[in-house]
Amino acid sequence: MYAFGYNSAKKKGAAMVTHVVMIRLRESEEKERNLRLAKEKIDGLMGKVPSLRSMETGINFSPEDRAMDLCLIATFDDRKGLEEYAVHPEHLQVIEFIKSVAEYSKVVDYEND
Repeated sequence: MYAFGYNSAKKKGAAMVTHVVMIRLRESEEKERNLRLAKEKIDGLMGKVPSLRSMETGINFSPEDRAMDLCLIATFDDRKGLEEYAVHPEHLQVIEFIKSVAEYSKVVDYEND
């Protein structure tokens, strides 16, 4: 795996893309279970979505009020790869679950220099 979206095999002239999503889950008796299940489902996308080059997920331990519960960082060769990921059936199944347990989420997509 390469760090922060850098891939030495990157296509000349194409900018790698990093996709960052932070998720806050709804408070419930099942929150811890849902958090671990969400992480497992997200991690399970690696190898199933051809355009997905790397995936890192983490469960928050910060007690700050502004903290989110779960973060994912994914990389793609280019914007087209991110677009393919967005509509891939495996990804859509994960999104359906996340929407059922999340209070809200935030996203940042950027091209790497």
